[in-house]
Amino acid sequence: MNGVHDMGGMQDMGPIHREKDEPVFHAPWERRVFALMSVVDVNDSTWRFQIESVPPADYLRMSYYEKWLAALGPLLTNAGMATADEVESGRANGPGKGSWHVVSVAEVATWIAPASAADKKPGAPARFHKGQRVRARNMNPVGHTRLPRYARGKLGTVERDRGVEVFPDTAAQGLGQKPQHVHSVRFTARELWGGQGSPHDAVYIDMWEDYLEPA
Repeated sequence: MNGVHDMGGMQDMGPIHREKDEPVFHAPWERRVFALMSVVDVNDSTWRFQIESVPPADYLRMSYYEKWLAALGPLLTNAGMATADEVESGRANGPGKGSWHVVSVAEVATWIAPASAADKKPGAPARFHKGQRVRARNMNPVGHTRLPRYARGKLGTVERDRGVEVFPDTAAQGLGQKPQHVHSVRFTARELWGGQGSPHDAVYIDMWEDYLEPA
């Protein structure tokens, strides 16, 4: 995305205050929002895209889970799991539509467990290899993308093939999964931010192959 939602590398956003012994959730409603978002019948890219649709002024003032809550209503209605009136009132208007079922604790446990190598999706052979110099494409898509704005057009080195994953740019908009290899690419700080970057620092970014081109 292009806008305030892509905050990586942005300046003058204020200091980051680390909270000692920070809890997973600061209030019970955050726990409920997390649970509700986990069972909405959409993929991760779609709900990220919906969060990125929050108006910029609201996005900047909202807390983390407030953004999730703002996205939850449209996701429920778009998936057909509830009507706008039901979301507003918090009550069902008659029997539900679709074939959804009550999610069990055991099911949730399988969703949050780390994926095994056997779960990797099939795909084409990798187009890039470890040690290859690549350039992040200078692209400006209108919809969802996981390509950071600060890395576009920059040179890096492939460090690792992380396997095949669904391409978020197309999955978010219902345009197909387009599975492809994801590579961990190393960018020096000076390549990303010029001479003010430390010569000793680097950033590693997981990048789908459609984000890359040979250098």
